[in-house]
Amino acid sequence: MDIRHAFGTALQRCRKAHGLSQEDFSEVSSRTYLSSLERGLKSPTLAKVDELASVLGVHPLTLLAECYRLRDDQDDVEALLERVRSELLNQPVQ
Repeated sequence: MDIRHAFGTALQRCRKAHGLSQEDFSEVSSRTYLSSLERGLKSPTLAKVDELASVLGVHPLTLLAECYRLRDDQDDVEALLERVRSELLNQPVQ
């Protein structure tokens, strides 16, 4: 799965999990733009990821982590989070 489709899938899953419609994002995005993101037709800016996450009530890294988990077809969330934690602390991954 390419990165745009992975982000779109992550966004849509998170939106639905929080019981939100595309119209619930009208303060930060048009329904057409949100639909384009969810279908993997467009890539959001970092600022837009932040706005979308705010509407969802999640940290922006949650959306990005799910995006890369889907792209890399990785089921082990703990391994992904451990890698990020280790890299943030500038320690080698074991």
